Amino acid sequence: MNTAYTNPREVRNLIRLGKLLRPTCGLAPGYAQANLVILPQALALDFFLFCQRNPKPCPVLEALEAGNYEPVLTAPGADIRVDVPLYRVYKEGELTAEERDITGYWNSDMVSFLLGCSFTFETALMRAGISLRHIDEGKNVSMYVTDIPTVPAGPFAGPLVVTMRPIHMSKVVRSVQITSRFPSVHGAPIHIGNPEKIGIADLSKPDYGDAVEIKDDEVPVFWACGVTPQAVALKSKPPLVITHSPGHMFITDLLDEDLSVS
Repeated sequence: MNTAYTNPREVRNLIRLGKLLRPTCGLAPGYAQANLVILPQALALDFFLFCQRNPKPCPVLEALEAGNYEPVLTAPGADIRVDVPLYRVYKEGELTAEERDITGYWNSDMVSFLLGCSFTFETALMRAGISLRHIDEGKNVSMYVTDIPTVPAGPFAGPLVVTMRPIHMSKVVRSVQITSRFPSVHGAPIHIGNPEKIGIADLSKPDYGDAVEIKDDEVPVFWACGVTPQAVALKSKPPLVITHSPGHMFITDLLDEDLSVS
């Protein structure tokens, strides 16, 4: 891997300069990545309650006070307005724009949340000899909207979104063991096997990200996903929500192992 892509601060700088526009899976290996949700202060408490009630898809790593854009706990010196490769802007339940810089939308009323991301445990999986096809093929991870409802809070309600990774049959148990050590970045899978059981009709047509092949000796394994707030925004129709574009995460200075448990 290009050495410029292994240090989180250097990766964020390349993103800020517009020199790195791509999904962040595989970048800065060993460092935790995060989903981003930004919304008006009037909605912040309800969204925080939504996260508390739905810790699998929405584990909070850091919440920034209104108007603050430096995540001092997870990446001091960073700027969440410009350090994500691609952002999405939702207004009244409609995706209205994708942006590389959201400073034009920023105001002192905005509250930001960084949520755990499953890209964080991928290094641990690969170190255990579990291959990840989306990384091997240079693709974004496959993401699907399920028929599993989240627990509502205030105006926030909607379906759970999951990521899917094909895992060799012989390594499914090991993948569960490894990811269970990372509860603050979605933890253990929420489903293994038949996708129709969670409302996914066709794995070749992900709602977000890229499709990947599932071989005969592999099983689809599904983890809760931090894109869930985007599906919730489409259903709940808040006046404004800004998020990362699926797969284009904020890279923190936290080591993956900082978020693991024994």
